[in-house]
Amino acid sequence: MRAASSEQAGRLINPAAFVKRIARNLLIDRARKIGRDNVVIFPLDEQRDVVAQPEQCLNLEASDLLRLYENAVDTLPEKTRRVFLMHRVDEMSYRQIHERLEISVATVEYHMVKALAHISRHVDAAR
Repeated sequence: MRAASSEQAGRLINPAAFVKRIARNLLIDRARKIGRDNVVIFPLDEQRDVVAQPEQCLNLEASDLLRLYENAVDTLPEKTRRVFLMHRVDEMSYRQIHERLEISVATVEYHMVKALAHISRHVDAAR
């Protein structure tokens, strides 16, 4: 809350250091309030105390992104979705898709551009 409500929050060059300083000050304030002589304050060590995003959080973000992507693919028009999946999932070349669906290579390209633009818009809008 201190970081978010700070007047400096929008102008910070190193937000991580700012948050570390706030945390350190909170620990010092807490130790002072307790008023015991046996309280030990350990200084932050930049090398030892590197903040890393939890793996679980990354897995959740990846799962959310995959869900958005799959939803975007599911909402494509049928022919565009078919061309997209043939290329991206079945790893078929544009020429192979052209031969299989009996459409021009230019039409395959059109559907791929349409699919990629749709997926990009869909995912970006949800984030």
